[in-house]
Amino acid sequence: MDRRDALASLAATAAVATTAAGTLAGPSTASATTPPVRRAAQSLRILLLGGTRFIGLHMAEVALRRGHVLTFFNRGRTNTGRFPQVERIQGDRNDDVAGLANRHWDAVIDNSAYFPRQVRLAAGPLAKNVGRYAFVSSISVYPDFSVPRDEDSPVGKLADEGIEKVDGATYGPLKALCERAAFDAYGERTTVLRPGLIVGPDDNTDRFTYWPARAARGGEFLAPGSPADRIQVIDVRDLAEFTIRTLEQHIGGTFNLVSPPGRFTMGSLVDTSIAAAKRLAKPAAPPVARWAPPAFLEAQRIEPWSDMPVWQPASGESAAFAETSAKRALAAGLSVRPMLDTVHDTLAWHLQRPATERDALKAGIAARREAEALAALAPAAN
Repeated sequence: MDRRDALASLAATAAVATTAAGTLAGPSTASATTPPVRRAAQSLRILLLGGTRFIGLHMAEVALRRGHVLTFFNRGRTNTGRFPQVERIQGDRNDDVAGLANRHWDAVIDNSAYFPRQVRLAAGPLAKNVGRYAFVSSISVYPDFSVPRDEDSPVGKLADEGIEKVDGATYGPLKALCERAAFDAYGERTTVLRPGLIVGPDDNTDRFTYWPARAARGGEFLAPGSPADRIQVIDVRDLAEFTIRTLEQHIGGTFNLVSPPGRFTMGSLVDTSIAAAKRLAKPAAPPVARWAPPAFLEAQRIEPWSDMPVWQPASGESAAFAETSAKRALAAGLSVRPMLDTVHDTLAWHLQRPATERDALKAGIAARREAEALAALAPAAN
């Protein structure tokens, strides 16, 4: 499974789960490596469209720590009492937004729309009654990564703009149509956020989590390509802080939210995963990475992005996979924390998960297949 299909598959699940989400039980998402958040000079009334699974969870926490007043809008099917001080309006992005009528907010965060119809439906009661509208899109709006992309690059298109099926071919273009619907409804009050791979604590997709979790098991493990291979990610907390910043400072426009090209590599991810594993998990057998070239992985039918999460070989339509520009967001105040902080906090969160989740990751190569690949790789290393 390639990167685009994997993202679309996860998005299809999220399209159902996010709008159904209420709040999650558990401790604060703040950690030892999370710097203190200062209160904003002015408190805003912020409407969060969707639940608090992963992205929304961290956005809600940052907003509350900054002193803002939140309202959640979702279907109310999962309500475990997290953030009890937050008002909840029950409704449905697909066909029931009556609860949003005749209400006023300073800002809206929309992290749950996958179809332009959903954006337009919510805009009916909201467009004239809110200030800024922040829409969480994706860098998957770009048709491919054969060349480096920035915010002015062309986006993918659909022959049938009314389609409502999320897959590898439609996910990005549908997000692009959502962006257009947002600008049509809110004009210059729109802020479009295009994150890359979102990582960090609470990410139950296990894409990034796989690496520190695998290192924590100890022993030899398979690593793809070369330590120098570039990757791009965005810590969910950096995404949340930038989102709230755009609302507070009335920052409009479109922003790619990724680490700067060249900042992170597979080597830095693997090395920090090993360091965090030794510190937090203390496996009996020290974790050791065995690097496998792309040709070997292909021969073993080991897929980039799904079997080897985060990594994609730099060739063809993915030649500039890790070269997406972050200049505009950095100039607007995006802060990208060190890889070790993200890895450490992700592993600390992972180690507190139920054993059923820790032992059945949703991403990454299966242990049996990895062992077979390591055995096949061994002769070449001698």
